[in-house]
Amino acid sequence: MAFKLVVLMCVFAAAQAGVVAPAAYAAHPAPVAYAAAPVVHAAPAAPLVHAAPVAYAAPVAKLAAVAPVAKVAVEEYDPHPQYSFAYDVQDGLTGDSKTQHETRDGDVVQGSYSVVDPDGTKRTVEYTADPHNGFNAVVHKEPAAVKVAAVAPVAKIAAPVAYAAAPVVPAAPVVHAAPVAKLAAPVAYSAPLIHH
Repeated sequence: MAFKLVVLMCVFAAAQAGVVAPAAYAAHPAPVAYAAAPVVHAAPAAPLVHAAPVAYAAPVAKLAAVAPVAKVAVEEYDPHPQYSFAYDVQDGLTGDSKTQHETRDGDVVQGSYSVVDPDGTKRTVEYTADPHNGFNAVVHKEPAAVKVAAVAPVAKIAAPVAYAAAPVVPAAPVVHAAPVAKLAAPVAYSAPLIHH
């Protein structure tokens, strides 16, 4: 639905900008009104007097040929909705375990869901919602039904690591460059000559 709205807005913007050629005009523009007073020429020393500025007609809205908008099927309003649903997931491979069930009769909703938290406890939430009391939830936590077997400690044995010493290679001797010669006399600069 949002995509259709964006497309419709783009077509409307293109029509306003004049990119889309209009199928027909709603009205013909009024003719351009020109000033009634002609240009008056005076003596050569006097400035020219020009007529009033030209007035143009107001812009006319252009109608673009737009594809008809599809009619949206409107569902009838149900003053007393009723439903009931439930699901249950028990995955032995990943350990995922969750359930939910919910029923609705008019504005009264009742349900519960449960999930196994990462710490192994089972969290169960029972909830109700109605126009008089609003939404209410009660949370219960139960210890994990699955007991984790104790794991025997693993002995850590580290083997000694043998290091081989690398041979020491002396560095190449450092060669210094010859000293830079200094100029015998400083360079003289003259002031610029200014002619008047």
